[in-house]
Amino acid sequence: MAQVDDAAARQGGTPGDGTGVGVTAIAVHGGAGTIRRGDFPPEREAEYVAALEDALRAGYAILEAGGSSLDAVVEAVRQLEDSPLFNAGRGAVFTAAGTHELDASVMDGRNLAAGAVAAVRRVKNPVLLARAVMEQSPHVLLVAEGAEAFAAEQGIELVDPSYFFSAERWVEFERRAGRGPASGPAPAEVDGDASDDAKYGTVGAVALDRNGNLAAATSTGGMANKRVGRVGDTPIIGAGTYAENGLCAVSATGHGEYFIRNVVAYDICAVTRYTGVPLADAADRVIRDRLSARGGTGGVIAIDASGNIAMSFNTEGMFRGSIDAAGNLVVRMYRD
Repeated sequence: MAQVDDAAARQGGTPGDGTGVGVTAIAVHGGAGTIRRGDFPPEREAEYVAALEDALRAGYAILEAGGSSLDAVVEAVRQLEDSPLFNAGRGAVFTAAGTHELDASVMDGRNLAAGAVAAVRRVKNPVLLARAVMEQSPHVLLVAEGAEAFAAEQGIELVDPSYFFSAERWVEFERRAGRGPASGPAPAEVDGDASDDAKYGTVGAVALDRNGNLAAATSTGGMANKRVGRVGDTPIIGAGTYAENGLCAVSATGHGEYFIRNVVAYDICAVTRYTGVPLADAADRVIRDRLSARGGTGGVIAIDASGNIAMSFNTEGMFRGSIDAAGNLVVRMYRD
């Protein structure tokens, strides 16, 4: 059964009724999966909470200063990409070949503009490149070497692939390849099939600005030990990311193939459009009746035109946080 956070699911208006004008709100996630109390030492738990809170505050500061929801979600995701704690940017997991391939996307609810990149290996902040694809090209999705060539043209920072190397991630990679210790506690399992024990969280953000504009952004390193060239839902508009003014903005995290097949991010907005149910109910319905029913695992964060926030997931936990329309900040990891 999917869970929607009670505190995040308060409903204060009808999507699209204009009650969100003048209101700001933001939510972020850092992955969903086997995240249980006792799995993390207190100091590591504090690191996750601090990273999520920092990203929230950075995005919220932009909104409170009158900035756009697009600027807010991109900055929040950029900060999470720079953290080694999450499976995005600097913290990306290894592919089966011992390399890194990163994906990201952004969507602007004002005009349905979207940009995405997939399988990039040298882009420090894929979310910035996704935005450049949206704003500086006629395309929606660029991949691999072509995306990196575009990054160079746009002045997006490229780094040596060693930038993404993490000793902790390498130990996981060796373990999965059968070259590391076969015993001992496994890292927390996030973002994928429950048979895999070393997955970490895709990151994302959704926001509403003072002008009633919605936006979403998502970034990931993909599945740990994935086949080279595999692309999940993160850069697929409508699957891992979607935003449309008057409806909602959604960012997803989980087993990407299931989110693609069920077009999860768009479907949540479509449910609100065609049924008029509150956002929290729509998110819970899609996670329960489509994702869970078909064997998929993961979760979403979503925000509607009135600033209502929903965080729905069918896993044991999800790294998540929000600052709501009243300015209340909440960060959670577990299924509370």
